[in-house]
Amino acid sequence: MCSSDLLLQGIVEDPERSLLALPLIAGTELHQLLDEWNATAWDDPETAPLHRRFERWVERAPEAPAVTFEGETISYRELDRRANRLAAHLRRLGVGPEARVGLCLERSFDLVVAIFAVLKAGGAYVPLDPGYPRERLAQILEDAAPAALVTREAEEGCLPAHGVSVVRLDRPWETLPGDEESPGVAVAPADLAYVIFTSGSTGRPKGAMLPHEGVRNRVRWMQAAYGLGPADRVLQKTPFSFDVSVWEFLWPLAEGACLVVARPEGHKDPTYLAGLIREAGVTTLHFVPSMLRAFLEEPGIEELASVRRVMSSGEALPWDLQERFFARLGHAELHNLYGPTEASIDVTFWACRPGGERRIVPIGRPIWNTQIRIVDAELRPVPVGVPGELLIGGIGLARGYVDRPALTAERFVPDPFAAAPGGRLYRTGDLARVLPDGAVEFLGRLDFQVKVRGFRIELGDIESNLREHPAVRDTLAVAREDVPGDRRLVAYVIPELEGGADGESLGSSLVGDQVSEWRRVFDQTDRKSVV
Repeated sequence: MCSSDLLLQGIVEDPERSLLALPLIAGTELHQLLDEWNATAWDDPETAPLHRRFERWVERAPEAPAVTFEGETISYRELDRRANRLAAHLRRLGVGPEARVGLCLERSFDLVVAIFAVLKAGGAYVPLDPGYPRERLAQILEDAAPAALVTREAEEGCLPAHGVSVVRLDRPWETLPGDEESPGVAVAPADLAYVIFTSGSTGRPKGAMLPHEGVRNRVRWMQAAYGLGPADRVLQKTPFSFDVSVWEFLWPLAEGACLVVARPEGHKDPTYLAGLIREAGVTTLHFVPSMLRAFLEEPGIEELASVRRVMSSGEALPWDLQERFFARLGHAELHNLYGPTEASIDVTFWACRPGGERRIVPIGRPIWNTQIRIVDAELRPVPVGVPGELLIGGIGLARGYVDRPALTAERFVPDPFAAAPGGRLYRTGDLARVLPDGAVEFLGRLDFQVKVRGFRIELGDIESNLREHPAVRDTLAVAREDVPGDRRLVAYVIPELEGGADGESLGSSLVGDQVSEWRRVFDQTDRKSVV
């Protein structure tokens, strides 16, 4: 029975029923939406956490190149040795399963070592971007309550005052005989692997807590789908405060490949990236679409013959950008991935192909052990082609937000479609629809969250911070795109004039700490300053 017939039947059978409560789909279509297109169950025989897979490659190929940075390379054996030493020291500081460890480091060998050391110690790492304002770092530290901090002298100056044990990697710290052996800490699938803090609508960041089982499922699916090997070179350029960096760090080193680490701030420079890809023979890399657009304007990228696959996520991938990619890098694959921080990196995938009558790039179908639901305001499935909110279920969901039970309950809701009790769905706030072939098309947002050059921004976060300024009566933040492909963050401010503040003093004072983070992120003066 088609949707219109079902709707008419519902009206006839119960004319007093609210229009919103009338059924739109049933039978075969409902089964197809809920079951056939979500038949993603996969019993992976590999149950070890990803850092254990890395250790197996240490045994198998100890002298193979593991990480390359600024012209130097360390082997799997050396990376493992350094990570084990740090892990043993973290254990003596009380780090174990469920303990959080803050990492305040620029991209470097040390950052890779620190991530694997925390995982080996059984803990969960918490990125502390040295470029963040001290106030935001203070909020993250307060909420994360880490058992220890790992940093270096240069980055430590970015941190606010705290009472946490600090390990400075560029200064002497305690080592004991036997520290170079793996700690062998048992890690349960439900134990935390990392906590990433994202923009919050109240002006305070919220920390999504991701367990090992979801990360393992995501990376293992990626290996089955795209198949890395020892000959591959994977570029690590995403700031580690973004969850894309998780697979950049873990996937290659769990599969015997080599990680090519870009220099700090190098992720913003297409010329530098093209040179690094050429010199290091990079085969696999990721771009947010806005940076991909800038990269595709770089002269000579057709000659980057080593590139085999490019992943794109973080914002909508426009059809014209897909076509531009194949015109300039036709020898490589382009894959469009989708997923929020609250769901183990990515939850859907789509292999792009040039052309197509629809002139859209879907976000595709769900990965292993993941369900995608498109629902109406009552959380009921909507028919094929009808827009609704995108909800995510399955193994990849975050445990919730750090010390935010009300927000966790609001965004992570019981799954009414689950075959067994206890299932949850994450309400993304994204608007999407299912296409006739079962692929999902992303349509935008249902709230005031925006994406600008890959950055996930709650406009209320900016507004809340601006309102704290004594010269601001009210404010409105928006994302404008006056020129196609050039989206900008703009805030409109109503000044509070009673205290004697005028427009000039207000404008000059707002350039200070209140908005320093947003100025850093969205500096529009340099075309290359994108993620």
